[in-house]
Amino acid sequence: CVKVNGFACKAEMNVTEADFFFPGLAKPGVINNTLGSLVTTANVEKIPGLNTLGVSFSRIDYKVRGLNPPHTCPHAIEILFVLDGQLDVGFITTTNKLISRSIKKGEISVFPKGLVHYQKNCGDKPASVLYAFNRKLPGTFSVA
Repeated sequence: CVKVNGFACKAEMNVTEADFFFPGLAKPGVINNTLGSLVTTANVEKIPGLNTLGVSFSRIDYKVRGLNPPHTCPHAIEILFVLDGQLDVGFITTTNKLISRSIKKGEISVFPKGLVHYQKNCGDKPASVLYAFNRKLPGTFSVA
């Protein structure tokens, strides 16, 4: 089995539509945790056709007051698009400056690669966002 970037490459005659499509972000996920948020990823592990393309995508759904706690994605720049609701978002610069803002449906926020960042639903209804990454597996490390 030939691998590129750690993932199997199929022979062209074995490639199918399923290698390039993923319906998993179409609906909100079921949130069953104390944070009140759920991340659903669409990366090379779920969409084999992303291998070598350098991109991935995620959806995060938030309950009211739900939180995506402080974390870092050391391998990727992120861009967040608010589908529904309102979030407080922010990140800490390398000089310890907090960059933060409330954003709402239709707005975008960018998180530079490797910086600690967070999002919290500050509205009175559930919220959902879409994330794009410039890496097929952006990686995530939680901050204590």
